[in-house]
Amino acid sequence: MKALVTGGAGFIGSHIVDRLLEEGYDVRILDNLDARVHPKGKPPWISKDAEFIEGDVRDKETLASAMDGVEVVFHQAAYQDYMPDFSIFLHVNSVSAALIHEIILEGRRSSGKGKKAPGSQVRKVIVASSQAVYGEGQYRCGNPKCRAYNAVIQPQTRSDGQLHEGRWGLFCPECSGPMEYVKLSEQYHNPYNAYAISKLAEEMSAVRLGRLHGIPSVALRYSIVQGPRQSLYNQYSGICRIFCMRLLNGLPPVIYEDGLQKRDYTHIKDVVEANMVVMKDSRADYEVFNVGSGLEITVREYAGLLTRKLGKNIEPMIPGEYRVGDNRNSVSDISKLKGLGWKPRHGLEHIFDDYITWIHNQGDIGKYFEEAEKAMRQQGVVRKIGGNQKC
Repeated sequence: MKALVTGGAGFIGSHIVDRLLEEGYDVRILDNLDARVHPKGKPPWISKDAEFIEGDVRDKETLASAMDGVEVVFHQAAYQDYMPDFSIFLHVNSVSAALIHEIILEGRRSSGKGKKAPGSQVRKVIVASSQAVYGEGQYRCGNPKCRAYNAVIQPQTRSDGQLHEGRWGLFCPECSGPMEYVKLSEQYHNPYNAYAISKLAEEMSAVRLGRLHGIPSVALRYSIVQGPRQSLYNQYSGICRIFCMRLLNGLPPVIYEDGLQKRDYTHIKDVVEANMVVMKDSRADYEVFNVGSGLEITVREYAGLLTRKLGKNIEPMIPGEYRVGDNRNSVSDISKLKGLGWKPRHGLEHIFDDYITWIHNQGDIGKYFEEAEKAMRQQGVVRKIGGNQKC
């Protein structure tokens, strides 16, 4: 079987490539080697056993050529950033998924006896979605006197006014009392920022167009994925990279809000296994699955564990800043994917050990984070609270 991995030079995509090669697949990579992620060009971890095409998933001719003879597509290519270039998110993340299905349909219609057009042989498409599609997620009001008591509420994104005042929590729209988050369930979505909106559009393009036209497609909503090969240069690429880079340069981790945000971190190996499971199981067709650890940890706790793992005696810095578009809590319910026999096998200790080992092998790690942090402040993405901070 021949597989195409878009974004196959990147963090998640390259690990999927390696796994496919291990299992005997013929693998083709399509990647544009975005300079923000790959400033040194083609990374050394790309296997010589995989065919490599440098190109953009937004270009139909290039994408069709990459899909020629392919039977399964792992669509991992994505645009990730905090910058307000909204149209790029939608074009890279959403339009490309629609193009894949368009090419498959055109290939089926134009194929005749002895002729197989690009896309015509594709039997399954797996797209990389994100936990970000949940926006602020799902909450319950615990006030028994409230009309919304115990109902699942998907709150609007916290306003800039609220965050400017340092009020970080989520409040019931009925009684204005504090709400408790519940684990994220696949039946919901409530995106607000550009990345999240584009990812929901991507998964809907895949799963719903796939069902309509008989193209088995699956969307995987990744929690925060971490491990070796995360870009050292892209500010979006994860808290482990950002905190590691600062700590290894003798600087404290910078924590936004109050650090009590709850998060769910996933090892890259568990994400790769999830992709393999849904590829091989027809029960996954036309479905959306969370991929996470299912375990919560606050950002403060995470910073403390990582600092100790690195043997540093540096207290994190909480400067009373927030990042526009961030959500308060994100912890996924992974019971649906576990129903297919998958389960997470690698915890935070594995994440820290594997990533720290990898980063130490990269030589000069530089201070790339400083330029990214400066850019976010200049663009108004990172903002300072006014007055006294309140939890």
